[in-house]
Amino acid sequence: MSDSSIPAGPPAGGPRPFFRDSGSTRTLHFTDKEIQSSMSLLNPDALDLEYTRMMMGFVLFNPQPGRILMVGLGGGSLPKFCHRYLARTEIEVVEIDPDVIALRDAFMVPPDDARLRVIQADAAAHLAGLEQHADVIFLDGFGVGGIPAALCSAEFYADCRRALRDDGILVINFHVNHPDHHGYLDRVRAAFGSSMFEVVDDDMTNSIVFACKGDLLDDPAAGSLARPPAIPKDAWRQLMPTLRVIGATLVLR
Repeated sequence: MSDSSIPAGPPAGGPRPFFRDSGSTRTLHFTDKEIQSSMSLLNPDALDLEYTRMMMGFVLFNPQPGRILMVGLGGGSLPKFCHRYLARTEIEVVEIDPDVIALRDAFMVPPDDARLRVIQADAAAHLAGLEQHADVIFLDGFGVGGIPAALCSAEFYADCRRALRDDGILVINFHVNHPDHHGYLDRVRAAFGSSMFEVVDDDMTNSIVFACKGDLLDDPAAGSLARPPAIPKDAWRQLMPTLRVIGATLVLR
């Protein structure tokens, strides 16, 4: 087992991120007890954690988005997967902590190119200035203790809706057992109305919420679970077990 950390401190003097190797797995941490991200050293582009595969459920509704905006880099699991398998999609990642960005090489995140860009910025301020910007927005910005208050306010969810293009989808990772979880859902509902649904993972830890600026989530074809031509077979095989769970949730809505 090995540990590595970087010298500069994160915003507000909080704990520095570090990674730890155990066997063929590399994990990102802010503290010893909490895993922020996980990567297989044997297959670095795979989605190692179930909640990340759940967040990819948007492909049932829009398998070829023009641009994805991601809040929170972490270990880069979702940016790497989308960069590899969504060949026509631009990926923009907003991360506030320069120490997290400095670990991108350790997690084999590709360098910035024509389709991938990592921006160091406060996501709340960044999204406040955007309109009709992205087809999909991922919210997976966590610090020690949970989601920063600025990233789960009613105003922020309204900004996310404004930053989405027509029929754009917001995908949020929540912790089910957080005391304010239901309040967060109410704030999302206030911004998006009834065009939203929630999927909870098997161990009742992560809640993934999908909310749409439009009625795309009501498309009956989404439940067919047929592989769209834009999604490579390898990616579809990785996602299919999780997509079945999402499809069952859609049927029960």
